[in-house]
Amino acid sequence: MDAAKIRQDFPALQKSKAIYFDNACTTLKPKQVIEAQRIYYEELAGCAGRSSHSIAKKTTERFEESRRKVAKFIGCLENEVVWTKNATEALNLAVRSFDYSKRRKIVTTRLEHHSLLLPIMEMRRKEGLEIGFLPLGADGALDEEKAADAIDSKTALVAIHCATNTTGLRCPVEKIAKIAHERGAAVLVDGAQAVPHFKIDFRKMGADFLAFSGHKMLGPTGIGCLIGKADALENLETFLVGGETVEQVDIERAVFLPPPKKFEAGIQNYAGAIGMAAACEYLAKIGMENVERHEQRLAERLLEAIASVPGSTLYGAKTHKGRCALASFNIKSIKPHQVALMCDSLSGIALRSGVFCAQPAMSLLGAPQGAVRASLYIYNTEEEIGIFGETLEKISKIA
Repeated sequence: MDAAKIRQDFPALQKSKAIYFDNACTTLKPKQVIEAQRIYYEELAGCAGRSSHSIAKKTTERFEESRRKVAKFIGCLENEVVWTKNATEALNLAVRSFDYSKRRKIVTTRLEHHSLLLPIMEMRRKEGLEIGFLPLGADGALDEEKAADAIDSKTALVAIHCATNTTGLRCPVEKIAKIAHERGAAVLVDGAQAVPHFKIDFRKMGADFLAFSGHKMLGPTGIGCLIGKADALENLETFLVGGETVEQVDIERAVFLPPPKKFEAGIQNYAGAIGMAAACEYLAKIGMENVERHEQRLAERLLEAIASVPGSTLYGAKTHKGRCALASFNIKSIKPHQVALMCDSLSGIALRSGVFCAQPAMSLLGAPQGAVRASLYIYNTEEEIGIFGETLEKISKIA
């Protein structure tokens, strides 16, 4: 994989000398994705699934073609792809529409992004559900041997990350899914930090639901997906209702369409779906195995660069194995926001600082006041990491 060649596909990198290390927040967009959206707005711009004129028909064809492309990329069936506006909506849909009539417990971890943790907490507040937590080590890694003890006969849903946005560590989802299913519980996976970075096969993963966003995988903002096994989607209650979700309506009742249409109320983000499909094609052409190998090399160099800085503290495992090219850290007593601002002003390095919408996770990891996060992707290089390391050393000497 040639990162230098890949960089040529990204207009933002041609127009700026910035070193973009904020990919866990959102990635840059290649010209192929931008072009796919341009075609919709300039040549189509109609509604899908409603009108019968030629523009609407072409829009419907492109919209459903995009669903098929996402399904192929993620390893699921076409009718198992529900369009949402992002992973947050997808997670809320699954958590808040699940059937808890027979079992009243959700099992999760303290490392979850607020987009998953808060819907679970809302279900506890509004519906009185119990929350259980899978055991974690000091570095945030899941204690696989003790995980089975947290999933019992009361558990309806196990809701976990595939990779964290605080340490980049991967979770053994397949093993957790097997344990959950043996105990009669369903499994929801937050794949926002995983789908962009390594090959995901929904069937092999063994989960019942998988959520992810387009904007973290080279796609547009405002588009995401909930992937669900057909029978699991059938058992979810309606979430948003309105146009295009129903087969028949009279004043007494409504007959809803089967999934995925049941969950896609109103006019959809057609350009976003088309752009997301283009992002899937772009990544598939590179090969997700190649993406993962590239990130492993970058992760090793990234951790070395941070470790070499006097007074640095790295959160999570100290090895690059089993993690994305992502690291959260602090330097001495310098506030994380100050470190991020100085990296930007000194070397044009774009970082994230704070608690990363995962405050309980950062508290668990020992950084309740936040940290600095560097997250890399396919267009980042070892040379950029070298500049990053030198910049951190300069900052450390100021303190």
